Amino acid sequence: MDRLSRVILESCIEVHREMGPGLLESIYEQCLAHELTIRRISFQQQVPLQLNYKGYQISRDLRIDLLIENQVIVELKSVEMLLPVHTAQIISYLKLADKCLGFLVNFNVPVLKEGFHRYVNNF
Repeated sequence: MDRLSRVILESCIEVHREMGPGLLESIYEQCLAHELTIRRISFQQQVPLQLNYKGYQISRDLRIDLLIENQVIVELKSVEMLLPVHTAQIISYLKLADKCLGFLVNFNVPVLKEGFHRYVNNF
C-alpha cells in the first residue's frame, strides 16, 4: 500500500507540475489516468457506487473518480478551497465501497502538497 500511495502522489504531482492549477476536474482526471497508464498502474474511472438503504436499491449516480488497483479511491477536485462536504464525500465513498484508503486531491492550489489529503476507513 505504501508503494502504491507513493506512485499515486508522484503521479498527481507530475500532473500538477505539467498542467498547473485552474483547469476543470475532468481535465485533471484524464491527465492522471494517462500518467497512471504510463506508470503501468491499473485503474478504473467513474466507477458507479451502489447504494442500498434497508434492502432498497437506490439508483443514483454516485461515481468514484478513480479506483486504483481495486484498492485506493481517488476523488479529484479543482476548487478554491476544500469544504467539509468534500471530506464527507471521500469518507462516505470509502465506507460504501468497502475500501480502506482514499485520497482527496484538489488541483487548484499553488503547490499540490497543500491539496493532497489521505483518508483511512476505520473498519
